[in-house]
Amino acid sequence: LVMVFYGSNGKSNPVSMENKVEHQAKNQITYDIRLPSDLGMLYKVRFGLQSLEDSISQLSLRHFKMQNTSTLDTFSLTINKTLPLSLNGDRWIEFPVEWPLKEALSVVTYHLTVFSRNILSERNLVHMTACIYGTHGDTGDRSLLWSLQNVQQGEDNESFLVIVDAVELGELDKVVLLISSKTDCKLDIKKLYLKEAVKEHPIYVFEVNEAFSMDANKPEIQREIPVSFVIRGDKQKNDIDNNLYKEGSQARNLTEYTIKVYTGDKRGAGTDANVHIILFGNEDKSEVFQLSQSLEHQDPFERGKVDTFKIKTKKLGSLRSIEIGHDGKGFASGWFLEKVEITDASINSMYCFNCNR
Repeated sequence: LVMVFYGSNGKSNPVSMENKVEHQAKNQITYDIRLPSDLGMLYKVRFGLQSLEDSISQLSLRHFKMQNTSTLDTFSLTINKTLPLSLNGDRWIEFPVEWPLKEALSVVTYHLTVFSRNILSERNLVHMTACIYGTHGDTGDRSLLWSLQNVQQGEDNESFLVIVDAVELGELDKVVLLISSKTDCKLDIKKLYLKEAVKEHPIYVFEVNEAFSMDANKPEIQREIPVSFVIRGDKQKNDIDNNLYKEGSQARNLTEYTIKVYTGDKRGAGTDANVHIILFGNEDKSEVFQLSQSLEHQDPFERGKVDTFKIKTKKLGSLRSIEIGHDGKGFASGWFLEKVEITDASINSMYCFNCNR
């Protein structure tokens, strides 16, 4: 059994209950643990199983009681849940800590919809988890392929719904995907939609647009995907639904662009902010792409470096201009951009956009 404690100033490392038994009675175990003093006021606890590989039976949790031995502040909760939640299912449950005279957060059911091209056919070959981050912490790594609902398959695309129960996360910020496989395979993930189950809005959209190549000898792949945009109204949702309807017919007409971004060789030129780009052609304009996965560098947009990105979008015709910028996140987020070179291999054309600012 593993626990993670969340406080107003951060979260603890996973605390394993192994070798921490202080007293054991019938159906009751007491643990003595030490938490960092700078966690602040505790507001959430996450329970999980370290591994399912050696588990013969499920673990039933009935009641939880926690006491600060210095202040004697006490919190107790009736759980009545079993881990994992189903065979090969979610290994984690979490709940808010309710202190006297303090308003506690609530447990929320989140709907995560994954849009892809081939995950359903490969689901038995891969292990895939997502960790959702918000202003109130994160969910930890949750399995995406154990409970698929509302599965829809088309000729060129598919989607499925994953249900995640977690203490409310506040405004969502990013999703971190972890993907591994015991055999050679390729996963093509397009985007993620995330919202609370009981609410129509807001819907958080995370653009992925990446094919992940895996084999048994490779370590697991990790991708951090910042939120691309948020749908907050009915009109916006209808526009998105219409775009999804059109995607099937447009999939065959996608054009791949190679984008080279040159960061200047000046003091303070690099940035850790999230950079986005939009391409404008004489026929159409692209959607917003987050430039987060450089082909050369794990940490892109550093001083004097060139980062290459590949994107796929609808046919734009001849490129006329681009919009490129960042969200200003991080310390000293200013960025000196030298130029951007974009290659359209389908028509053997290269475009250069100088910035030098």
